Amino acid sequence: MPTVRVSVMRCDPNQFAEFRQMMAESLDVLAPGIRQMRGLIHFYSGEDEASHALAQVSLWRTPEDAKQLDTFQPMLDLGKVFTSKGARFERPIMNYVSSWEIVPNH
Repeated sequence: MPTVRVSVMRCDPNQFAEFRQMMAESLDVLAPGIRQMRGLIHFYSGEDEASHALAQVSLWRTPEDAKQLDTFQPMLDLGKVFTSKGARFERPIMNYVSSWEIVPNH
């Protein structure tokens, strides 16, 4: 069963559009390195305008694989840019070991 990593960033309502754009632009910076990481299954970035939050949810083969992001320098550098502009990251970042799953019937 995979490990689910969840990182949530919140901001003030008047900053949401700016952070959404910054998050979209981060794909080009982050994707090449993340794609090469051991154990990556899927990586998603999403937004919830109603709660002024942006999130990254990723699936990894093991908790150790997920924790590679803790030291991934491009992500750490971008995090500093986001926080310097007022973003608030929920800490700690959670790495959930799956206990069960539901898959669609096909």
